[in-house]
This record gives sequence, C-alpha cells and structure tokens, in this order.
Amino acid sequence: MFNEAQLYSPVTTGTDGDVTVHLSDEHPGVHDPAYRARRNAIAARALAYRRGEPTPRIEYTEDEQQVWRIASAELSRKHRRYASAEVLAGAHRLGLPRDHIPQLDEVSAQLVPLTGFRYVPAAGLVPLREFFGSFADRVFHSTQYIRHHSAPLYTPEPDAIHEIIGHANQLASPRFAAIYAEVGAAVARLETDAALKFLADVFWFSMEFGVVRERGRIRCYGAGLLSSYGEIEEFRDAQLRPLNVYEMGTAAYDITHYQPVLYCAASISEIEDVVGGFFATVTDDIVAELTTAPSPPRGNRRPA
Repeated sequence: MFNEAQLYSPVTTGTDGDVTVHLSDEHPGVHDPAYRARRNAIAARALAYRRGEPTPRIEYTEDEQQVWRIASAELSRKHRRYASAEVLAGAHRLGLPRDHIPQLDEVSAQLVPLTGFRYVPAAGLVPLREFFGSFADRVFHSTQYIRHHSAPLYTPEPDAIHEIIGHANQLASPRFAAIYAEVGAAVARLETDAALKFLADVFWFSMEFGVVRERGRIRCYGAGLLSSYGEIEEFRDAQLRPLNVYEMGTAAYDITHYQPVLYCAASISEIEDVVGGFFATVTDDIVAELTTAPSPPRGNRRPA
C-alpha cells in the first residue's frame, strides 16, 4: 500500500530551532557534510514560508545546476521516445529551461496561464490531506532541493527534478490539471484515513505511474515515470492491466523497486472517465463499499 512517508527524508526542528533533514544510510549524499548542510538550509527556508509570502528563491550552486542540466537533457530524450502526446504537448507549452534550475515562482508564472496551478515550497513530506487537498486551490507543494551530484540520474526521494520535470509538465495539460483539481475536491469530502489512503493509491497508479496506449504503443503519463531515468526505460516490461479503481486502490507494491504491475488506459479520455470520474465522485461510503464487498470483476470500473 502507498506510504508517502517512505518517499522522503524526515525533517525535524530541534529545540534550538535548527532544522535537520535525516538522510537514510543508503542516500548518495549521506556522507557529504556540505550536501547535508545544504539540505538543512533549503528545508529551513521552506518551513519558514507562509502562504501569501514571496516564494523563497534558492541560489543554486554550479554542482546543482549541472545535475539539472544532465537530468533535463537525458529525460528530454526519453520523453521524446516514451512520453504520451498529452504530456509532450504540455511540456512544449510550459517550456521548462534545460540550462538552469527554474525557481518555483518561475514555474508558477508559466503554469498559471496554462492551467491555474502554482507551486509553493515544501521541506519534505507534506501530510496527505494537505498535499492532495491543496489541489482544489490549484496549489502544488514542491521540494526545492536537488539530488546529490554524484548520482545525477538517481534519487531515492522526490527532488525538484521529480516535482518540476515530472509533475509540472503533467500539470501543463488542462486535462490532467482538471483531474488533479478533482483530487483536491475529493479530499474535502473524505473523512476517514482509509478513504484518503485509497485515493492516494489510485493517484499513485495513475498520475504518478500511469501509462496509456497511443497508436498501438505504450506511453507514460505518470510523473514518477516521467522523472525517472531508469524506470522510464523499464515500464514497457511491466505487467499491464486495464484501469480498475478497486485494484489500483488496494494493490500491494514496493516503492523502492521498479513497478512490476502498471495500469494502462486505452486513451486520455479513458483516464478522464475512469480515474477522473472516481476522484469526482468518491466518498467514504464508496471506498467502504469497494473495500468490503467481494472483489469486482477485472476491467474498467467507475463508481456510480
């Protein structure tokens, strides 16, 4: 089941006010004091941010800029081969820079005229209700740190490359942005943690790791695939299943490995109908019915 906390290095504030990002022992930057201090400083800026204030601007180092240039160039080549036409059209309209890391207010300035979405800073993990609920106001919480320079094409946690190259290119599509907004509206209706978790898992298998068939070929539209140099090459070998809200909301999976099972839509319209339709209508009662009744038949399923 989806556990968002596993995706991020925990961030804590000590009694003296110092902010610490706790990297795992396997993190490429765990033994780099300069990187750890940098992560702490960027997280502190995000924690100090208050809605309505100017977005903190990060003065990125040359190492960080080089990581962006490498990842941006390599992912751009992957997108031309494997990304869905809807994502490519959104990316063309958004026009992210490849030679430097865009500030979050720069991303917002490009996104707002396209779909109304804007970016605000996050230090790391954002509680599910706050993260998904903000979509109703067309707000996306984004980290600002960059992966360690020793591994420019790998990160064990979402960084600015994931948040911007993955999600912003997706959010530049009005059709996908509308689905995000339905997620936000749904959160306001959901009261139970079980229903919220079910929604998060459906989001995982669609907007994070969704694939779609286009002209007889499998293309990716999920932000997790769009921002992963390794997994964007591997997703075509996954077991592909038709969209099924019950399965997507209850499937067990390991987020630390490439996903062996993905849910493939026949078209963007089917994503809107099945996934968007679920987000538009989901309630606590619907989730309770889905998770307590006998397993529905395989195939497309949209709650009544």
